[in-house]
Amino acid sequence: MSRAIASLVGCGLVLSLTACGGGREYAVPQEACGVALNEKTLDPFLVDGKEFKVVGDPLTESNGKNSWSCSISVDDGLVVDFRVDSVDKIYDPMDESESFRFTHRAKMEDLPFSGLGALGDRTAMVSTNCAGPKADYLVTEIRLSTKAGGDDTERRKHIEAFTVDFVPKVKKVLGCTA
Repeated sequence: MSRAIASLVGCGLVLSLTACGGGREYAVPQEACGVALNEKTLDPFLVDGKEFKVVGDPLTESNGKNSWSCSISVDDGLVVDFRVDSVDKIYDPMDESESFRFTHRAKMEDLPFSGLGALGDRTAMVSTNCAGPKADYLVTEIRLSTKAGGDDTERRKHIEAFTVDFVPKVKKVLGCTA
């Protein structure tokens, strides 16, 4: 009987410590750098903390630039970083010249939009048509913090889900017609 009571008290203590410390004390904004965020696909990468911060220029501001970058952090710890480049052709992320970006690179199959994609343990890269006022083609690279948890298979699945959701939103913001 005393073991059962000790167990219940121990569980209560663990629950109260969990509730008192840590947790997400921030709200996830609806967009980052002018691109809508899907909290569901971003959630696997979010960590406990107090402050959610976005640093970067909105994709809607060109300022003569051909590339945009944006970082999302929690309490000054990087969560996800993305870069979008306006380019003159489709670049194959599986080309040997792109291998430096990845650990355990694999081709992304069956993208729900035209383009080429590759996925690594902490990185995704997609090259796609745009035919818009700001770009003929786009390369979107998404990098996650080395602190992003989970096993590689699960994390890769989450990176791919985020990327497949995110790239069409980037294309829409940049006015792509293809």
